[in-house]
Amino acid sequence: AAAPSPGCSILTQVRMTRNNGEHASKGPCRPGFSQSFYSLLIPRDVLQGQGIYIKISILVSTVTFDDCMGNEAVIFQSSDPNFSVRTDGSVVAQGELTSLDNPVQFTLTASGPHKQVWETVVQLAVSDPPSSQQNDNEVSYTLTEHEHTPPPVIMFSRSGLNSSKGLRRQKRDWVIPPINVAENSRGPFPQMLVSIRSDQDQDISIRYSITGVGADQPPNEVFSIDPVLGKMFVTKPLDREHRSSYHLRAHAVDMNGNQVENPIDLYIFVIDMNDNRPEFKNQVYNGSVDEGSKPGTYVMHLSAFDADDNTTANGMVRYRILSQTPHSPIPNMFTINSETGDIVTVAPGLDREKVSQYTIIVQATDMEGNLNFGLSNTATAIITVTDINDNPPMLTSRTFSGEVPENRVDVVVANLTVIDADQPHSPNWNAIYRIISGDPSGHFTIRTDPVTNDGMVTVVKPVDFEMNRAFMLTVVVSNQAHLASGIQSSLQSTAGVTISIQDVNEPPYFPTNPKHIRFEEGVPAGTSLTTFSAADPDRLQMQQTIRYSKLNDPADWLSINRTNGQIVTTAMLNRESIYVTNNIYEATFLATDNGSPPASGTGTLQIYLIDINDNPPALVPRESQICERVNKNINGVNITAADADTDPNAGPFVFELPSFPTSIRRNWTITRISGDYARLSLRYQIYLEPGMYEVPIIVSDSGNPPLSNRSVIKLKVCPCDENGDCTTLGAVAAAGLGTGAIISILICIIILLSMVLLFVVWIKRREKERQTKQLLIDPEDDVRDNILKYDEEGGGEEDQDYDLSQLQQPDSLEHIISKPPGVRRVDERPIIPESQYPIRPVVPHPGDIGDFIHEGLRAADNDPTAPPYDSLLVFDYEGSGSTAGSVSSLNSSSTGDQDYDYLNDWGPRFKKLADMYGGGDDD
Repeated sequence: AAAPSPGCSILTQVRMTRNNGEHASKGPCRPGFSQSFYSLLIPRDVLQGQGIYIKISILVSTVTFDDCMGNEAVIFQSSDPNFSVRTDGSVVAQGELTSLDNPVQFTLTASGPHKQVWETVVQLAVSDPPSSQQNDNEVSYTLTEHEHTPPPVIMFSRSGLNSSKGLRRQKRDWVIPPINVAENSRGPFPQMLVSIRSDQDQDISIRYSITGVGADQPPNEVFSIDPVLGKMFVTKPLDREHRSSYHLRAHAVDMNGNQVENPIDLYIFVIDMNDNRPEFKNQVYNGSVDEGSKPGTYVMHLSAFDADDNTTANGMVRYRILSQTPHSPIPNMFTINSETGDIVTVAPGLDREKVSQYTIIVQATDMEGNLNFGLSNTATAIITVTDINDNPPMLTSRTFSGEVPENRVDVVVANLTVIDADQPHSPNWNAIYRIISGDPSGHFTIRTDPVTNDGMVTVVKPVDFEMNRAFMLTVVVSNQAHLASGIQSSLQSTAGVTISIQDVNEPPYFPTNPKHIRFEEGVPAGTSLTTFSAADPDRLQMQQTIRYSKLNDPADWLSINRTNGQIVTTAMLNRESIYVTNNIYEATFLATDNGSPPASGTGTLQIYLIDINDNPPALVPRESQICERVNKNINGVNITAADADTDPNAGPFVFELPSFPTSIRRNWTITRISGDYARLSLRYQIYLEPGMYEVPIIVSDSGNPPLSNRSVIKLKVCPCDENGDCTTLGAVAAAGLGTGAIISILICIIILLSMVLLFVVWIKRREKERQTKQLLIDPEDDVRDNILKYDEEGGGEEDQDYDLSQLQQPDSLEHIISKPPGVRRVDERPIIPESQYPIRPVVPHPGDIGDFIHEGLRAADNDPTAPPYDSLLVFDYEGSGSTAGSVSSLNSSSTGDQDYDYLNDWGPRFKKLADMYGGGDDD
């Protein structure tokens, strides 16, 4: 090996062998390192000496490599920057090795000329050198390359025997260093790890065994031991990601199973290999950043997980950006923190209107990002550039125009178009229009079209051509959201709008509408009330004539002059009319011009009718009742008056009794209660017979002059109880019936009720007798004038398909016509023209009545269409095989002669039967 440079220590050397692809004794060559894991022990005295660090070159061990192709142009590299590999294969520590108290692990990579890559793991640890002063109970333990050094030996020792290699123990408990096994070893298997021995194996036969997870517990048989020799093996490749360590116990027993040594603990650690790529949780990540963001703005976070040991370089993931699409404005707009995976901006110039989305490919690599040794994976980050209001809205023109007919509302006059580069249908894009001048009265407003963002100038208050022929509006447009910081409004955000007003034929209008006037009621017909004239608003360009007409006059009291609008009465005005409400009579008139087309307007005239005293008062109530004797508490009837007029032509009223007849004032008196009420009562100690009395009363109102009315009140005088209410008997007596008449009425009512009761009893009794009465003759023999109707029944069991419709009487001629041909009944009405019966004269002579009857009888006898029909009855054939035989074979069971003379008593219809059977011996 080449001499090391100062300050470097050669720790090991990769021994390269040449075999031209084959081994003489071992068969075909397998390229690569001889092992996937090397554990090297460095004596501590190599690194220390008299308190200072010695910079010396020493070859500790040899790592064998062969590419089976002569090892030409093979390059070695180390994953740890503290260690490097020279061209001759020497592993050199860069700088001073201050301490190796903790094992150091790194990866050696060999690259061939054809891009082949082989890897192995090297672990360095410090060991104490053997000392001459050590007692015999110590054991040394050095684990080196398995192929070239024997495995370490772990001994159960009591006698103090030494082993040339391995650990030496004292009499105290064992302290066994862990056994390191690299994962994914390529074998061959089983692969020996250590050898376990007892110092009594020279005296007796020892059997060795191991227990624990991986031996006799699941997963079973990962480790095995030779029971005689004590050699422990690993039987299959290990996977650190599945299980990173194993704890076993070694046992030594004699042939009888007796324990010879105490069990010792074995700890086996699986050394991690870089056999897992970093994996992203998602293949696509989405993030966003505002346009115009400053460099260093956080965008999003990506993370990848590596199943390898994260305490070693195998599981340390680093990130980098592979590509950015598009490359605008520069190819590297973003960067990623290699350790945390945070993406931030590195350059200004993000503009959504130019680039709205970026696609970034991110690579995650283990081995701390070493692209030569590490495994990589990629994910996609989609970054959306979000919109800010950095573009003010701009009107497409500096001036707009429109026109609208006068007096129109909710009409779109002009359409303002605007351009905004921000995100459509967002607050940064939505336009708001304002009129800042030219419309002090608020005739117009501007609404925003939610789809196109255009401004629609709309009339909200009618405009008058005669007042304003045109409007010059100044409009400014802005966004719903405020402009971003540092963005100024554009000059194109303001425009002028010219709106022209079109003149139209406006209808005439009444300047005072409604018009109020006051008149007394009762003015005669032909009285001129007022002039209700209208004005034409089209006074500038049109000179028109107005004509008047009556539109609505409920009582038909008024007329209007067609040319000048003068209102004249056609009937007397009456405040008390049903067409007057709250003293006001209302009529509507129409004013029409002669424009093209004609236009008309309406006006309302309200006439307040002043009341005059033209209605006399009427007495209220018109009927009442009073006790026949004066009661201390109730001694009269309260009366008042009703007047259709109003104050001062109504109450207070004056009530008085007339002087004639004199009996009125002698029996009755009126006492004033208030201005509108008085009390009518009998005079004291006056007794009147019960009955109806009519008392005239004169009522006068307070008008000027007053009006009077003679009214009659009907009073029912009756006996009263202590409460002043008429008794029932007294009420009847007061109606005009005496005591005798009342008694007679009551007796009649009692007699009538008795007769009804007797009649009901008689009906019930007669019904009962009818139900219990027996028949005089046997019901089977009582066949006089009786028509017995039986239900039609079908045939017996041998005649189930008999057609009963042949025995039924048809309902109409259609049934006969539609009947299929064949045997059928012919006792049906013949289908022939009906006979003509004689027509009775409208005014028959009494002597012709007999002739008329005989002619009708003769016509009926000769009419074949009149029932009963004299026809042959043909019945359907019912089949053969009847058990009854011939009907003619049936004989009467009567042994004696029967008397049929009683048929003569049954009327003319049975006369023929009486003649046939009642002849006695003559028959």
